Amino acid sequence: MQYNIMYYLIFTIIKVLSYIPFWALYVLSDIMYYPLYYIIRYRRKVVRKNLTESFPEKSHHEILAIEKKFYHYFMDMILESTKMASISPDEIKKRMKFVNVNKTNELLDQGKSVDYFMGHYCNWEWMTSIGLWIKDDVVCAQVYHKLINHTFDNIIKQMRERMGNICVEMRETARFVANMASQNQPCMVALIADQSPKRKQIKHYVKFLNHTVPVLVGPEKITKHFGHIPVFVNVKRVKRGYYECVFIPLHDNPSSLPDYELSDIYFKHLEDEIRRQPECYLWTHNRFKYAQN
Repeated sequence: MQYNIMYYLIFTIIKVLSYIPFWALYVLSDIMYYPLYYIIRYRRKVVRKNLTESFPEKSHHEILAIEKKFYHYFMDMILESTKMASISPDEIKKRMKFVNVNKTNELLDQGKSVDYFMGHYCNWEWMTSIGLWIKDDVVCAQVYHKLINHTFDNIIKQMRERMGNICVEMRETARFVANMASQNQPCMVALIADQSPKRKQIKHYVKFLNHTVPVLVGPEKITKHFGHIPVFVNVKRVKRGYYECVFIPLHDNPSSLPDYELSDIYFKHLEDEIRRQPECYLWTHNRFKYAQN
């Protein structure tokens, strides 16, 4: 009962924030940045360690500048994400643009399914608006980790599914894709593939941001097993509250690749993206905890 009250309160706060105009939301973000960074110091040791190890060529001054930009952006992203509870389809299409989505629709028209590989970069919650850009008869699914609290899990799912996506729990991904294949139904599946696997599930390491890290190989296995077309979502923050996404093909025949090469290709694209706008990556995550170096 106590937890339900707490999550109801959180949901109420999200709803209230979602109706605040963007200009006011960013004023609030600017204000909240200072206690987050200077007083609460949320995961600052983790962020500093991640940045210092990832960019050894940068000076302390440069690292500090990226760190502060990250916390400014981190606050923006949190508040931007609340807008998914109320933002209109027309508004989100102005703010999250998928530049070459016509090429993806061409693949779907041919009956091919597409897996888009993305990371915790820029506003990945706004990526759920992809359903507004894809032809109506195609199912757009986002793979996600189910939250422990059922009430809060439903709240997040409702927000993510407002623009035509459906949420598929990670352990149900293969079942969902197999079901689509059995119906000869093309689908588009979003795979956030930069998370760290559990230690007992480690099968492959890649060179990523000056670390040798274990990676999830499930996304690659699903793509290759079902013959999907893998694309990378290259996102850039154009300005505050505006993003552009370009789909970059990772390989036209992934089944022909040796094991784990598709994962290597994906992480190379992700690193290039992060180096372009490093403040837009989720540095608070302890991504390198199982790194070999």
